[in-house]
Amino acid sequence: MASRKLYFEAVRVGEELPALTKTPVDRVQLARYAGASGDFNPVHVDETYAKSLGMPSVYAPGMLIMGFLGQLVSDWARGAQLRRYSVKFSKIVWPGDTVVCKGRVTERWGDEGRYFAELDLWAENQKGELVLRGGAQIQLFLSLEDENRQRSGQPPVVVPAPRESILPPAPPTSAPRKEPAVAAPVSGVKKATPRESHALRKVPEAKKSTKK
Repeated sequence: MASRKLYFEAVRVGEELPALTKTPVDRVQLARYAGASGDFNPVHVDETYAKSLGMPSVYAPGMLIMGFLGQLVSDWARGAQLRRYSVKFSKIVWPGDTVVCKGRVTERWGDEGRYFAELDLWAENQKGELVLRGGAQIQLFLSLEDENRQRSGQPPVVVPAPRESILPPAPPTSAPRKEPAVAAPVSGVKKATPRESHALRKVPEAKKSTKK
């Protein structure tokens, strides 16, 4: 039975990818990865060498953990094209660590018959500590109908798909200018003009009359 494909019409911003939990990393896996990848750096497979560098033991290559996170994307985005994938390593993964890969949809949009989604990705160990963070962009067919049309040589199905995002808007480059507060005028009282104000200041105090 063929795996169900993911189409753009089913993708929702904020949707969480099903978590992928890998079995605890062990030294046999590290040796197998070295043989499969051709990366025979002894710090990943030679206990004595790793300890000579001050490490408590051998540890997992970063690319292995990056592959775990990539599997999360490929398992969820079946039938999609991976346009971009990048990661940043945060913490070493040691033998015995369990890696849990997670992700969520942060953006989706369409552009003249092409449809995209942006993913926020990360991996944690069994303590909940972040070991890897990354992101990916995928391109999808709009729907099964759209896929069938394009595979038969017809134009794609084009529908409005404005950009949706859960990312906060960028802060303004400068704060808006604040005007000084002005007291509200009192009803029925005419505000004196500058000339009238000057004249009022010049009026001397009236002398008391002494005439009886």
